[in-house]
Amino acid sequence: MREDQDAVGRGYLDILNGSPDADITIDRDDGHSDVGMNCAVYFADYEDWPELHKRAVEYARGRVLDVGCGAGRHALYLQGKGHDVVGIDDSPLAIQVCKARGLADARVLKFSQVGPSLGVFDTITMLGNNFGLFASATRAKRLMKRLCRMTSDDARIIAESRDPYQTTEPSHLAYHERNRARGRMGGQVRMRARYAGCTTPWFDYLLASRDEMKSLLDGTGWRVAEFFDHPDASLYLAVIDKADSG
Repeated sequence: MREDQDAVGRGYLDILNGSPDADITIDRDDGHSDVGMNCAVYFADYEDWPELHKRAVEYARGRVLDVGCGAGRHALYLQGKGHDVVGIDDSPLAIQVCKARGLADARVLKFSQVGPSLGVFDTITMLGNNFGLFASATRAKRLMKRLCRMTSDDARIIAESRDPYQTTEPSHLAYHERNRARGRMGGQVRMRARYAGCTTPWFDYLLASRDEMKSLLDGTGWRVAEFFDHPDASLYLAVIDKADSG
């Protein structure tokens, strides 16, 4: 990713350098735009995390792969608890920020490029709605099978997602229908991020209901062990275990 494309990483770097906030604008490919995130949130100390995230990290064990590590809030916390953590992100500036904040193993790597060369993991974290990085049904199936091969027998995935259908907004409902007409999942969002003159390339981000998540796991070697709800009814956490584990 070129520096002029690294919108989110630029936001993280500005926060690290003392800016009070850095609001990222998210564009959807149907023309809808919104302020999607304030980068300062991704520097929050454990005490200020959402309760769902505090609960999530309790399920981490052994060696951890933090997918889409961002500014490193979850990876740094788990590292501080004694876990061997590898943080990956496709944003070079995000990885620069993680290293500056003390993450021992932070790598510029797209999620689609993960493989056995990273070693074997016991936990994979995908918090901050990062289940979306699976991007599509086809890629989710493929990557889930790959993750199964590069994890221990009792490994787990801790993933956060958003049910896109918990809405009455006409533009969102129309987008779901547009997706289905094109053979895509309703919550498969084509989007880009903008901040401070930087604009990412367009990319797919997958929002999935609980039933859709379970369907995506079929035949991949994984199963949902438990769902946890968020006060925002559309958000939820999934603890995903190996399909043949107890």
